[in-house]
Parts: sequence; C-alpha cells; structure tokens
Amino acid sequence: QRRLNRQPSITLLDVFQEHVRRRPRWPLLRFQDEIYTYEDMERRSNRAARVFSRHLGLQSGQTVAVFLPNEPTYVWTWLALAKLGCPMACLNYNVRGRALQHALAAAQATLVLASPGEWPPPGVEGGVGVS
Repeated sequence: QRRLNRQPSITLLDVFQEHVRRRPRWPLLRFQDEIYTYEDMERRSNRAARVFSRHLGLQSGQTVAVFLPNEPTYVWTWLALAKLGCPMACLNYNVRGRALQHALAAAQATLVLASPGEWPPPGVEGGVGVS
C-alpha cells in the first residue's frame, strides 16, 4: 500500500523504463517465433514516439485512438504514446459497424492509429497506418 501513496505515482511506463535500465536484454514479449527484449521495445517505442511527434505533430494531452490487433506493434505504440503523454483510447480490433463508430466518437481522439489496410472500415473515415 505504501507504493500506492507515493507522489508522484509510479506508472507502468516507469516500471518498464526501470527494467530497460536494469535488464535490457531480458525477454519482455514472445510473439510467434520472435522474442522482444526490453531494449528492443525501448528502441521501437522511441522510434515510434519520434515519428508520432515529428511527422504527425502529436503533443502531450492529445488523445489517440488505437485500432491494432494483439501483436508487438500494439505494445510499442502504447509505450510511445505514454512517453509523449498522449492518452490512448483502445478500440476493440474485432468490433465493426455502429459499435466501432460509437467507440470512436466516445474516444474524442484527434488521431486514429491503425494497421495499414485496416482503416478506415466501412462508414468510418480518417486515421494513419502504423507498421
């Protein structure tokens, strides 16, 4: 309970970055036949954060809707947005139609990040592919 009362709060990003410092080559994620270390995810999320900031103009506080399947890209996209201070609205990748339109409207996002070729689904416009 002492950790919950700390000021400022410890975030998942803080925990991740501590692991990057202490155990950079330890495995963080296994996906199919690939293993990603903390260092791999740090590099990829830093690269994504630079692209989001420099090329898309994302700034701290802007909400970003993310429409990605459950794969490694999702993890480094989340980390990149956390590093930029951008809240992430997670859109269920399996939802389509009116339910997706409702989720997108509720998110009030300034941008949608999606896998190339997956956006926009029928009846939804805008967004940027991520790979």
